Amino acid sequence: MSDPSRFPVSRRRFAAVVFAVAVFAVLTGQPARASDHLDSPSVIADPRADIGDLYAWMAPDGRHLNLVMTIVGHGFSDKLDYVFHIDSARRFGRTGKTTRISCRFAAPERADCSLGEIDSAQGDASDEQGLWSRDRRFRVFAGLRDDPFFNNVKGTRAAYNIADAALKRGVAVDAAHCPRFDRATSDAIFEQWKHTDGGPARNLLAGWTPASIVIQVDLDAVNRGGKLLAVWAATRSAERQIDRAGRTLTGNALLGTLDSEEVSDALKERYNAATPATGAPFVAEIEKSLGLYDGFDGRCGNQWLARPASSSPYRALAELLADDRLWINSASKVCAQPFAVELARFDRHNQVWRRDCGGRTPNVGAINVYRSLLVDASTDSVDDGVERDDKLHSISRFPFLAPADAAGYPQ
Repeated sequence: MSDPSRFPVSRRRFAAVVFAVAVFAVLTGQPARASDHLDSPSVIADPRADIGDLYAWMAPDGRHLNLVMTIVGHGFSDKLDYVFHIDSARRFGRTGKTTRISCRFAAPERADCSLGEIDSAQGDASDEQGLWSRDRRFRVFAGLRDDPFFNNVKGTRAAYNIADAALKRGVAVDAAHCPRFDRATSDAIFEQWKHTDGGPARNLLAGWTPASIVIQVDLDAVNRGGKLLAVWAATRSAERQIDRAGRTLTGNALLGTLDSEEVSDALKERYNAATPATGAPFVAEIEKSLGLYDGFDGRCGNQWLARPASSSPYRALAELLADDRLWINSASKVCAQPFAVELARFDRHNQVWRRDCGGRTPNVGAINVYRSLLVDASTDSVDDGVERDDKLHSISRFPFLAPADAAGYPQ
C-alpha cells in the first residue's frame, strides 16, 4: 500500500479512514484493501475516480432496475465519466445486448446523464426525489450518502494474522496454494473473525459518507437481450478507464495477495483498465488466492466449484470470478441472496436460487456470502459478526441509501 505520509495533511486524514478498511494479506503481511476501496495508485491519487462499491437489484414492482455506485471521494470530478454497463442475456455467461448509463458532473450534483441513445437527463441531481430524464425512462440522484458497505475489518485482520502466523511456522501448502491448517488454527481463525479487539464485532465503516450515484431505470430499456442482466461499473477519463467494479471483493481480495506492493499495484492497475470480457489474463492470479481461502477451514478441495482431482482445482471458479460482473435475474422481484444467479447456474436442482434475483442490495451482507463460498461452498459459514450497517437503507424508496445525517429509511 502507498505510504500515507507522502500525502498532504488533508489527504492523509482522508486516506487514514479508508485505509482502515484494509485486511491483511495472508502470507506477506502487507495490507490488502477491502471491497474495492483505494485498490490502485491511480485511484489513491484521485479518490473521485475510485469506485467503493456497486449495488444492483430489481425494484419490488418488477418494472425497474436499481443501481448504486459509491465513490470513495466526497465528490465527483468534472474530468471523468461515471458509467454503469448493463449486459442482458437469455443464458448465463452469454450476453447479447449492452446498455450504458453514463454520467458527467460539470459541478457538484450537476449531472449530465445518458441512457445510451434512448434518453438523457441534465440538471441538479441532489434532490432526494431524483432528477428525471427527458422521457422519464430513468431518474438519478447524486450526492453524499451513508456507505451501506459493512465489514468487521479488525476481526478479519485478526483472523488473517492467525493464518499468517501458522504459515510462518511452516504449515504445509499444497501445489494449488492451499494451506493445510490444523483444527485448532481453523477454529481460531473463525473465532477471531467474529470479534473486534476480542469484544463484539464493530463495523469499521460506520459513519462513512461517500459520494453516491443512484439510478432507477425502466427494465424494458436495459433487458433487450434477455431477462438475465450482468452489471459492472467504471470511471473513465478522456484517455483511459481508471477503475472498475463488479462483485464485492474480487479485485482487492483475489489479486496480488501473495505479491510485493510493487507487483500488486501493477496488477491492479491492469485489472482496473481491463473489462470483464478481457479478464482471462487474471485467472492464474485469482487461482493462487482461491487456494488460500480454501484452506481456512482446514480442508483443501471443498471450495465452491473446486475440482480436487484436477491439476487446476480452482480454475472453474477463477474463470467465473475473472468475468467480474454482478448478475441479476430480472424475472424475480425478490433480491435476498447474493450470487443467486451463479448458484442457480451450477446447482440446477435447487429452486431457491431460481426464485431470487441475486445482484446486491444495500442491506445484504454479500461479503460473508462471498467468503463462505470461497472457504467451503456454503453461503453462511463465514461470519464476521457484523449483521447490518449502522443505518437503515431501503430497497424500495429512492434514493435507497440513508442520508448522511439521519438514522435511515424504513424498509
